[in-house]
Amino acid sequence: MGLLEKNKPPVGLKWRSNTFFIIATVAIGLFTDLFLYGLIVPILPFMLQERVDVPADKVQSYVSTLLAAYAGASVVFSLPAGWVADRTNARQTPFLTGLAALLAATIMLAFGQSIAVLVVARVLQGISAAVVWTVGLAMVLDTVGPENLGKVIGSIFSFISVGELAAPVLGGVLYKKTGYAGVFGVGAGILGLDFVMRLLVVEKKTAARYGADNASANPREHGSRTEDGEEDTADEETALLGKKEEDSFKIPEGQNRAVRALPVLYCLSNPRVAVALLLSFVQAATLAMFDATIPTEAESLLGFSSPEAGLLFIALDLPYLLLGPVAGWAVDKYGTKPAAVLGFGYLVPVLVLLRLPTAGVVDGTKGTVILWCAMLALNGIGLAVIGSPSIVEASDVVQRYDKANQGFFGENGPYAQLYAFQSLTFSAGLALGPVLSGTLRDSIGYGNMNAVFAAIAGVTAILSWMFIGGKTATVKWVAKKHNLNPN
Repeated sequence: MGLLEKNKPPVGLKWRSNTFFIIATVAIGLFTDLFLYGLIVPILPFMLQERVDVPADKVQSYVSTLLAAYAGASVVFSLPAGWVADRTNARQTPFLTGLAALLAATIMLAFGQSIAVLVVARVLQGISAAVVWTVGLAMVLDTVGPENLGKVIGSIFSFISVGELAAPVLGGVLYKKTGYAGVFGVGAGILGLDFVMRLLVVEKKTAARYGADNASANPREHGSRTEDGEEDTADEETALLGKKEEDSFKIPEGQNRAVRALPVLYCLSNPRVAVALLLSFVQAATLAMFDATIPTEAESLLGFSSPEAGLLFIALDLPYLLLGPVAGWAVDKYGTKPAAVLGFGYLVPVLVLLRLPTAGVVDGTKGTVILWCAMLALNGIGLAVIGSPSIVEASDVVQRYDKANQGFFGENGPYAQLYAFQSLTFSAGLALGPVLSGTLRDSIGYGNMNAVFAAIAGVTAILSWMFIGGKTATVKWVAKKHNLNPN
């Protein structure tokens, strides 16, 4: 911790270790990553033609290469980032390292004059994404604990979704109006804010060494979640049930070298964790689908330019932004299964309804825009609901393994390793979503493309019902709410 002295508390310790400031720092870090990624995407074709003299018929293949370089680097470096973060005394150091990679990438993109430089820049962006997602989510868990993780993650995802969805439109507008200077000027400003906040933040475990109030040194010191999302009680019955449940999370001795080196690998054999990661993948792919297809469909259907397409993103973003914290609170209150099942199940019909604007059910541009915005707003509600179940569910299960196997996961636990897999699956979804949606839109049309994504959401809802929260979680929840005996 570069800003801290061994014996003297850092200046501003109270507000720098404040829960809200830590969460805001992580949120800005994640926002910066997704915002800069999306900001550059619409100007890549122009950069390739104007700076590198790539022939027009080769631009699409080079753009795909640059996008793949980002996604590939993020996938490859997620696990190493998690391994390192769980073995360092402070998560701030790798957090700042990720920002350094992003700064270098932005500079190279701003001034690069060759394909090689642009590829390296995109790789550095991918490395930064791996670090910021892995370390950032671990810092959130360290700060708020599993019992409050849902509403915090819901709030963060609703905030960063604005950057992920609107950045491509803003990038196109800035390039059209101001050229490269405006695009990279905005990027530099957000990077500057991100750097200052990451430099100032003091983690709870560091603050605890100075006796700060409400500072927990380890996520293990937080309470556990029950299957219906409420905190455990300490009566005799729950103690006996807790002991039986703890035994079910015991890890047998004699694990292979891979599991000993990366202990969270054992947790992935639990179907609850595996399906939770699937939820993260589908969530990201769905977000990327909107990102990739709204501008192109708006152009072909309505003749919209980038600024006009931005109005459609507002309709999608606003419900997501407003309802994300509420949906996260519901996950903390009622558990992950209801949110996952209802959220992905709800997306099935509203995704299908996105064919209405292209089906000519209303006349005129104005009517089509109003109908499309209404359908996108309905989808924004679904995106808000599915924002937090994945991370909360995976964190809950891994915490149970951690508590049942003292010492197996090391001093800091397996949480950064877990979020490395979350980053990996989310990045894979962001990479596959545009490819799949673009291919489907070109081959079967926009309406049928959304139907395919609706089917994926439906399958995800079924798997959530079967595995998320445990097989008996919903039975217990319903019985408790209606004062019934689940046995």
